[in-house]
Amino acid sequence: MAGPFAGVRVLDLSRLLPGPFCTMLLADLGADVIKIEDPKIGDYIRWWPPKIGRNSGFHVVLNRNKRSVTLNLKDPKGQDIFRKLVSTADVVLEGFRPGVMGRFGLEYESLRRIHPKIIYCAITGYGQEGERAMRAGHDINYLALSGVLSYCGPGPAPALPGVQIGDLGGGALMAAFSIAAALFARERTGEGQMIDISMTDGAAMWNCLRWGKMLADGKIPSPGDDLLNHGMACYNLYRTKDGRFMSLGALEPQFWKVFCRVMGRPDWDRADYFDPGPHQKALAEELAAAFLEKTQGEWVEVFRGTDCCCEPVLNLEEVMGDPAMKARRMVVELTHELWGAYRQLGCAPKFSAHPAELRSHAPELGEHTQEVLADIGVDPEAMEALRSHGVI
Repeated sequence: MAGPFAGVRVLDLSRLLPGPFCTMLLADLGADVIKIEDPKIGDYIRWWPPKIGRNSGFHVVLNRNKRSVTLNLKDPKGQDIFRKLVSTADVVLEGFRPGVMGRFGLEYESLRRIHPKIIYCAITGYGQEGERAMRAGHDINYLALSGVLSYCGPGPAPALPGVQIGDLGGGALMAAFSIAAALFARERTGEGQMIDISMTDGAAMWNCLRWGKMLADGKIPSPGDDLLNHGMACYNLYRTKDGRFMSLGALEPQFWKVFCRVMGRPDWDRADYFDPGPHQKALAEELAAAFLEKTQGEWVEVFRGTDCCCEPVLNLEEVMGDPAMKARRMVVELTHELWGAYRQLGCAPKFSAHPAELRSHAPELGEHTQEVLADIGVDPEAMEALRSHGVI
């Protein structure tokens, strides 16, 4: 059964994490994603250790369900081929600094003259214009400049998140959502458009709760200062006897009451458990001492069958073996003819009529160049000439 984006063709010029994660989402939902890569080195992330077969494990997850075409966009012949591909596509996605595509004559204004309905999405650190537009950056910088990093962690100093929130949340998810919105708009208007995604702008939107709180109380957020940021005993992480952790999220009174009952501590069920103040530190210390009395596995059994938002902090190996994750097909067993058996990350959204699915493994560099170029009329003799000149 075809996915929701079946029939949509995406030309993906991006590398590393933000763009490829965006197009992975589109590909999982049925889009024909053609990954355009440099003939010599391809997407840099292919070669980062550790590897599965000849490719990086990062590449194996990020670029499943895609086709790979090698094309040198610095060569005029490569640019001509790309223009032909654009005429067959719905979306172009790139992650270069502003102006790079213009130097190739492949910026949005040029491409829309070839294909007026094309949707062109550019993911950058700081947007297409403004004083930071040409600055280099990475996830840590986008989180820093958006304010997100300033209050992460228990304190007193900011803590770096283990997940690339700027790249994935501020960039990839914003781009995927925006591309879907642009495709929907095109159905009504018949017009394509340019989408300017700044990962810093996108990360700034993740401040929504703290932004609203600051509007109301005028207090600048800082690490460990808030209900959802290590500031409350009822919403925190607690070490267990064996050095593992439990996550407690008993925010609502009904959950807190159950938690206190299961712990045998009715004295914790006070009216001020949810109020900010110095008593939160004392309460958290009492909870911390209590959690140290049992191992994580023992606590899992204690809370089994209860409804109080207390769950173990699992590592990734445990997640890969978790029956519930497998039942949700978030862990999928696959076998590659060269790599052998491996566990692929599944597709998160579940559609009743047009499901997301894993259709193919991540491609080898240039694996689909011949078939894609043949579709646009490049004959074998011309293809060999292009290959000998380093165009493909």
